[in-house]
Amino acid sequence: MNTRQLFQQHVAQTSTAPVSIHIVSAKENYLYDADGKQYLDLIGGISVCNIGHGNEEVVNAIKVQAETYMHVMVYGEVVQTPQVAYATLLTQHLPDPIDCVYFTNSGAEATEGALKLARRVTGRPEIIACNNSYHGSTLGALSVIGDEYWRNAFRPLLPGIGHYDYNDRPLIDAITTRTACVLIESVQGEAGVIEPSLEWINAVSKRCTETGTLLIIDEIQTGFGRTGKLWGFQNYGVVPDIVLMGKALGGGMPLGAFAASLSLMQHLTSNPVLGHITTFGGHPVSCAAGLAAMNVLLREQLPENVSQKEQLFLELLRHPMIKSVRSKGLLMAVELDSNEMVLKALDKCLRKGLFSDWFLFAPECIRLAPPLTISEDQIRFACTSLIGCLDEIVADAPDQ
Repeated sequence: MNTRQLFQQHVAQTSTAPVSIHIVSAKENYLYDADGKQYLDLIGGISVCNIGHGNEEVVNAIKVQAETYMHVMVYGEVVQTPQVAYATLLTQHLPDPIDCVYFTNSGAEATEGALKLARRVTGRPEIIACNNSYHGSTLGALSVIGDEYWRNAFRPLLPGIGHYDYNDRPLIDAITTRTACVLIESVQGEAGVIEPSLEWINAVSKRCTETGTLLIIDEIQTGFGRTGKLWGFQNYGVVPDIVLMGKALGGGMPLGAFAASLSLMQHLTSNPVLGHITTFGGHPVSCAAGLAAMNVLLREQLPENVSQKEQLFLELLRHPMIKSVRSKGLLMAVELDSNEMVLKALDKCLRKGLFSDWFLFAPECIRLAPPLTISEDQIRFACTSLIGCLDEIVADAPDQ
C-alpha cells in the first residue's frame, strides 16, 4: 500500500472525502506534496500558521527546548521557564485585570476549562452560547456548539445550555442572575465570518456586569493578529472576564489556553484541590515555540499590515459567481451559490496550486485565512487563480 492508502486505512477519518494530499514539507506560505507540487496556503492550518510555516526562530526554539527537557511533571507542579515566560508575555498584551494563564493542549480544552471556571466562580447552572458558534468538539465544548446537526448524535450533553442568535437582542435578555457565563466569539468564524455590531457586543458586556455573569470571549481563531488587532475583542472596546486561545498560540505546535484574573483563576486551586488538571497542557516545547512565534509577530508588527492586505483581497475578488465577500482582517468568507459550487472551486484551486477550505456552518463559502505573512504578489496570484477557477466552472456549465 502507498502512504495515502495507509492513511485511509489506519488513521481515523473525520469525513468520507478528506483532501488526502500527501504533504511532505511546508515553508513560509507554501505547502509541498509528495509529487513536488507547490500550493499557496490560503488557510494556514485553519488560522494556526499566522507567521507562516517553518519560521527559523520557532524551529530553533523547539530544538533548544527539546534538547533541554520535554515533559517532566503534570501541569502546575514544577516551575518551567517556557510556561512562565510565555504566560508573562501574553498577560503583558492582555487588558487588565487579565493577568493569569492556564495552558491546555488545545482550544477545545481551553473551552472546557473556562466553562468549569465560570461554574466554579459563580455557582450558577446556566450557560449562554450562540447559534452557529464553534468552540471545539469535546463533550463540553460540543454542548455549546451552535448547531443541532453536530450535537444531536452525542446527546445527552451538558444541561443548562441556552443557544441564541449572534447579534440579536434575545441573547441579552436571557442573561440573568442564574447565568454563569456567556460564551461568544469576537467574530463568528465557522458561521462564515459574522462580525458583531458594536452596540450588541457592548450591551452583552454591560448585561454580564449587571448580573455578575462572566463574559468569555473565544479568540481561538481570531487571536494573534488575524483581525488586524492582536485580539479580536479589541475592535469593539470590550474586556472579557475570560479569554480563550488556541490555534496560532503554539506557533504551529499543539497549545491552547484560557486566561483570566488571578483572583478568578484561584478558584481552581482548592475545594477541590486540582480543580482543573492536565498532564501535557503547556508542554515546554509548545510553549517555547509559541513564545518564539509571538515575539516574531510582535517584532514584525504583522497585525498592522492586515487591513491593507484585506483590502487588496476585497478589490480583486470580483466575479459574477461571488455573491459576497465577508471579512474581518485576514479571515474571509467568499460566498458562492452553494456548497456544490464551493467544492468544485476548491478542487480546481488545488489543480492551480491553491489550498483552501470551507466553513462548518457556511458551506456555501470558501474560507480564506492565509498566514499573515502573505505578500501582495501572492494575494494577486491567489485572487487571479480563484477567479480563473470560477471562469472554468461557468465555462463547464451546460447551456441553459
